[in-house]
Amino acid sequence: MRQNSKILSIWLFTVCFFVAVMVIFGGYVRLTRSGLSMVEWHVVTGIFPPLGQEAWQTEFVKYQQTPEYQKVNAGMSLEGYQAIYYREYIHRLLGRLTGLVYVAPLFIFLIAGMIPGRKKKIYLLIGLLFAAQGFMGWYMVQSGLIDRPSVSHYRLTAHLLLALLLLALCFWTALTNALGPPATKQAASTSTLFKLSVGLIVIVIIQISYGGLVAGLKAGYISDTFPLIFGYLIPPGLLSLLEPWYRNLIDNMVTIHFVHRWLAFGVLLLAGILYYRARKCPLTRNIQMGAVAEMSLVGVQILLGLGVIIWHVPISLALIHQAVAIMIFVVALFIHHRLRGNNPIG
Repeated sequence: MRQNSKILSIWLFTVCFFVAVMVIFGGYVRLTRSGLSMVEWHVVTGIFPPLGQEAWQTEFVKYQQTPEYQKVNAGMSLEGYQAIYYREYIHRLLGRLTGLVYVAPLFIFLIAGMIPGRKKKIYLLIGLLFAAQGFMGWYMVQSGLIDRPSVSHYRLTAHLLLALLLLALCFWTALTNALGPPATKQAASTSTLFKLSVGLIVIVIIQISYGGLVAGLKAGYISDTFPLIFGYLIPPGLLSLLEPWYRNLIDNMVTIHFVHRWLAFGVLLLAGILYYRARKCPLTRNIQMGAVAEMSLVGVQILLGLGVIIWHVPISLALIHQAVAIMIFVVALFIHHRLRGNNPIG
């Protein structure tokens, strides 16, 4: 049984790696404005790119009917189109590969009886999430093919959050297989830490969600100064530009940029408090190291965010920023999982 758990954990950690790569490469596709190059979604036949000059020309004609070509890339050459097409093609192919890395072993493990009956539901749920993620990706792309040269920032953020949920379920299940299931009762000495770990996960998800909104609206480009935006520490109109007021929190580019910028320090504060409290509690070394890693990663992430702002969203730095965000989320999950496991020393 222990050997089965080890195999399952290695498999799920591998899936986590592929999901993370998918998210980061998706960011690269978005930053290079390549995501709307493939105007059709063929689940089976789409595994092959256009073959031959005539096939490429046919795809290019379809793209020329889209708002992105007409409003952004008018006059683009066939060679230029092939460059952005291949980026999105690799992204979709990677998505299929990631799904295959999960589904193919899943069938083998189910047939071999390596997954206990009571745990099958979580594995089947992960499979359904892969299907949902593929659909959400296409649903997102469709929003940029009708009357605007960009995808809906709502759908992009939903696509990102669904990837996080997929990553979280795979990672949590892998940890349980590798280190044992979390306990159901908490020691009094770790109850505050447990609550802090929940809060940390929540605020990290909110921050990443705002990162998705920033990306969807391209709000990262509106200001390349820090701490001021347009010469103001608190720009005017943050909650009054749109009606009703709460729409500003999800549709106002300046407000979204402002929230994402300063919420990062809220994440740092909570990570710092968790680190301080962890040092005062008799916990196992993996939780202590997790707290150190989390606070360090958030600090690095803030510096990367400042670099993205000041240097006007360079692709390489923006992708590193995105990768570190995933690491912060994963470490927060690890801390919470181990605190649920109740690992006091002595």
